[in-house]
Amino acid sequence: MSEKSQEKNMRKLADLLGRNLSYIWGEKESGPNGDKKVFLNTGKAFLRALAKDLGLRNVKVTASPGGIAISGSCSLIGMWEENGIYIQISQSCFGADHDVLYRTVQHSRDYTGGHNRWLTRRDLARLSYRQLLDTFLSLSKEASSHEWAA
Repeated sequence: MSEKSQEKNMRKLADLLGRNLSYIWGEKESGPNGDKKVFLNTGKAFLRALAKDLGLRNVKVTASPGGIAISGSCSLIGMWEENGIYIQISQSCFGADHDVLYRTVQHSRDYTGGHNRWLTRRDLARLSYRQLLDTFLSLSKEASSHEWAA
């Protein structure tokens, strides 16, 4: 996917994260006008292309619709040479400052990983795709000698 397409997807995700994706009107558990389904599909496509652009291997992209009370989530886990990255996009119940969670991982089944870091939907709306890539790529340079949770 091109940088322009990815930026368009970033803006679309930012817009969708600003809506109530946990609401049910009409379509079962898909929010008003199916926004939840659009969010999950856009999120998966965005993360698959992001994984390629980050040069990740052993990539797993998933989407979980959750239930009627939440937005659901899209996640990516993938590896570089020494470490990897985990990224999850969802509407946070913690407020608007926790829409994109990202952290380092030691292996593809590392579900505790390094320190949690966050981006907001406002970040998705204002950053360029290149800036987002640089933010995530900076984690690939972190030493893999961090203390990891057991």
